[in-house]
Amino acid sequence: MQNGDSRLNTCDATVDVNGQPAAKASTGNWRACFFILGIEFSECLAFFAISKNLVTYLTSVLHESNVDAARNVSTWIGTTFFTPLVGAFLADTYWGRYKTIVIFLSIYTIGMLVLTVSAMLPSLMQSSNHGGIHRVAVYTGLYLTALGNGGIKPCTSAFGADQFDMADPVERVKKGSFFNCYFFAINVGSLLSTTVIVWVQDNVGWGIGFAVPMILMSLGFAVFVTGRRVYRYKTLGESPMTRVSRVIVAAARNCHMELPDDCSALHHLPSPPIEATLKVHHTTQFRFLDKAAIVSPSTQEKKGTATSPWRLCALSHVEEVKMLLRLCPAWASLVVFFMITAQMSSTVIEQGMAMDNRVGSFTVPPASLASFNVVTTLVLIPIYDVVLVPLARRATGEDRGLTQPQRLGVGLALSTLAMAYLALLERNRLAVGEAVSIMWQAPAYAVMGVSEVFTVIGTLELFYDRAPDNMRSLCTAFAQLAIAAGSYLNSAALGVVASATMWIPEDLDDGHLDYFFWTIAALSALNLLQFVFYSMRYNNNVACRQRHPY
Repeated sequence: MQNGDSRLNTCDATVDVNGQPAAKASTGNWRACFFILGIEFSECLAFFAISKNLVTYLTSVLHESNVDAARNVSTWIGTTFFTPLVGAFLADTYWGRYKTIVIFLSIYTIGMLVLTVSAMLPSLMQSSNHGGIHRVAVYTGLYLTALGNGGIKPCTSAFGADQFDMADPVERVKKGSFFNCYFFAINVGSLLSTTVIVWVQDNVGWGIGFAVPMILMSLGFAVFVTGRRVYRYKTLGESPMTRVSRVIVAAARNCHMELPDDCSALHHLPSPPIEATLKVHHTTQFRFLDKAAIVSPSTQEKKGTATSPWRLCALSHVEEVKMLLRLCPAWASLVVFFMITAQMSSTVIEQGMAMDNRVGSFTVPPASLASFNVVTTLVLIPIYDVVLVPLARRATGEDRGLTQPQRLGVGLALSTLAMAYLALLERNRLAVGEAVSIMWQAPAYAVMGVSEVFTVIGTLELFYDRAPDNMRSLCTAFAQLAIAAGSYLNSAALGVVASATMWIPEDLDDGHLDYFFWTIAALSALNLLQFVFYSMRYNNNVACRQRHPY
C-alpha cells in the first residue's frame, strides 16, 4: 500500500487543502501555477501602474515640489520592498504562504480602492483643510498597497515552486520553466503599465488609470481563491529567523567562554537525513559566532537534560548564519545599484517632463519611456540564454557562461554608464537652451534594462545558491530588502541635495540635475570597485568551502 501511495502522492511532504498527502493527479503542477501567475501579473500591473507615474501624480495633482515628489516616491518604493521581510516571517512562522497571500492581497485591494477613490473625487476631498484630506487619502492608499505587497513578493514565487515535486525528475524540470514564466509575467505587467495604463492616466484621467488595475486585481484575487483545492501546501517548520536569532543570542551569552582549538569539541547535531543533505563545513571566519556552539562543563555533566537552544546551538546552524553574513558585502553593492534604479522612477521622469515629449503627432508621457527598459529586458533574456551563455561558456569554461560575481559586475558597470549618459544628456539640454527630444532618454532606459538582466537575475541566483537550504525564503526577502535600502538611500540623498544645493529646483532649467547624476555615477563607480574587491577576496578565501563551485 505504501508503494502505491508513493506513486500517487507527492514525495516532498506537501499536503492538499484538507491536510492530506497531495495527490499528483489532482493537485499542483501547471494547473495550479496558472492561478498563481495570474495573481502575480495583476499585482505587478497595479504596482507599476502606481510606481512608474507616481512622481507625475505628486507634482501635477498634489502640487509637490520636484525634490519632495522624488523623495516621497523613493520612500514609498523603499517601504514596498521592506515589507516582504515581514511577509516572509509571517508565512514561514505562522500562516503559511497561501494564507499570507490571501490576507495581504485583501490589504492591497483595499489600498487600490482608496487610491482610486481619492483620484476620482478630488473636489470633495479638497473641500476642507485645503486639500489635506485628499493628501491623507492618497498616502493612505499608497502605504496600504506597500503593506499588501509585503505578503505577495516573497510568497508567490515560492508558492508556485511548491506546486512541483522536487523528488519527481519530470516535475523538477517544469519547476525551472515556472520561474521563466514568473519573470515573464512580471515584465508583461510592467510593459502594459508603462504604456497603456500610463497613457490612460495622463490623457483620460487618474481615476480610470487606477481603477483598471484595481478591477483586474480584484478579479485575479477571486480567481486565485477559487483554485485553493488544486494547490499543494508546505507544512510549517522552524522559522529561519528564529534560528538566526538563537545563534546570535547564544554567542552573546557565551561571550566569556574560551573557544576550543579543535572544532570537533563544539556541539554537533546527530546528522538526521535532512541535515545530511546539507554539507556545511566549519570555517574560521566570524569565529565569535562559534561560541554559540560551545558545550559548557555543566552541560557535559548533565547529558540527559536538554539545553536551551538560546544557550547552545549546533555548529551547522552557526555556519548557516556565517553564510548569511558573507552575503552582506554583495548586498551592500546592490543597495547602490537600486539607488540608481530608483532614479528611473523619480528624477529621470522629472528630466523627461522638462523635455520635448512630442514624437510626430503623438505626445509621449515621460513615464512611458520606461517601456524601453522592459522591452529590452524581455528581448535580452532569451538572447542571453540561447546566444550569450554558449559563447561565454567557451571563453570562461563556466556552465552558466559567467560566474555570478561576473554577471553582477557587468550589471553594476552598465548602470554606471547609464547614469553618466543621463548626466551628459542633462548638460547638453541646459547648454542648448531649447527643448530637447525626450527620445534621447531611450538609450539610458535600454542600458538599464540590460543592466537589470545581469544584476537582478544574478542577484536571485546568488542569494538562492549561496544561502543555507532552509533559509532561501529569508534570503530572497533579504535580497529584496536591498531595493528598499536603495530607495531610502536615494530619498536621503535627495534630502541632502535639497538642503545644501540648488541642483533640483522647481524649474530644472535653473538648476543642475546633471551634477546630481554625476554624483550618483561616481558613487556607482566606487561601488563597482568595492564589489570587485569583495568578489576576488570571497572567491579566494571562501568559494572552496561552498556546496557548489562558482
